[in-house]
Amino acid sequence: MKAGLVALGVLSAVLAGPVLAQAWPAKTVRIVAPFAPGGTADTLGRIVATNLTESLGQTFVVENRPGAAGMLGSELVSKSAPDGYLLVVSGVASHVIAPALVAKPAFDPVRDFTHIALFGGPPAVFAVHPSLPVKDLKGFVALARSRPRELTYGSPGIGTQGHLMAEVFSQNAKIDIVHVPYKGAAIAMVDIVAGHIHAISTTLTTASTQIRAGRSRALALSSEKRLPDYSDIPTFRELGYRNVVGTVWFSLSGPPGMPADIVARLNSEVRRILHLPDVRARLRGDGIEPNQFDAKAFNDFLAAEVKRWGPVVRASGARAD
Repeated sequence: MKAGLVALGVLSAVLAGPVLAQAWPAKTVRIVAPFAPGGTADTLGRIVATNLTESLGQTFVVENRPGAAGMLGSELVSKSAPDGYLLVVSGVASHVIAPALVAKPAFDPVRDFTHIALFGGPPAVFAVHPSLPVKDLKGFVALARSRPRELTYGSPGIGTQGHLMAEVFSQNAKIDIVHVPYKGAAIAMVDIVAGHIHAISTTLTTASTQIRAGRSRALALSSEKRLPDYSDIPTFRELGYRNVVGTVWFSLSGPPGMPADIVARLNSEVRRILHLPDVRARLRGDGIEPNQFDAKAFNDFLAAEVKRWGPVVRASGARAD
């Protein structure tokens, strides 16, 4: 009898592992959006959270914790328990650019997280005020070369993707244009529409309304290829600037050491959600194209982005305030 009870206990223990693993999520899952409400990180986080709530049968809730270019909320998650109940909307701003802006970042963007799934993000767009006597990027480059340090361009701020994309472009084009940093993309858009600056480099999400209204003229996108809803805007790559490619991407990450089965499940669900017809239709207008990266491919992508943009940030001289 005793031997039978022992054997039953061993069998129960063996079976308990998979049962416990399959129990996730057994309570509310919090997703930190490390930026203010209303931005792309917040929007994508809420789209994913709403659909995960429906498919996994537990509440996924987004909490906004802005500060330090996304590093405050991200640091909180990096130091939490790796049980799958506290995640973060990560991205190029908070996990690639921001850590390169400070001498001693609060976390290592690769080592201190479990990177789960890539959401995607909008490309940068380089646009000019309609009064500028240029019709395309070639014309802008010619004008800039004839008027060194006279043409100005705005960006959402020092060290933002808009700033860095424009820096790479101007270096490749061998032009000298003056950067005017703003405290946010919306303010920069007001000034380009008013004609206070000659050009702007920001996300397509921010600029699309004014471009469609004809209040600014788009010259190039930083996407890999032309976008279906903006097929009249060429890419930097097709115009000969092969290094000016990238998106302001966002993603889902958690603390280091998360169980592989939870990571795989979340990755699969996020990829499915981003390809739902209604989600795709909503994101397409912002130029956001979903991908099919598994967790490993996403980790490789993030490590490559850190390696790529870190030197660009440092070469630009940008530093955190």
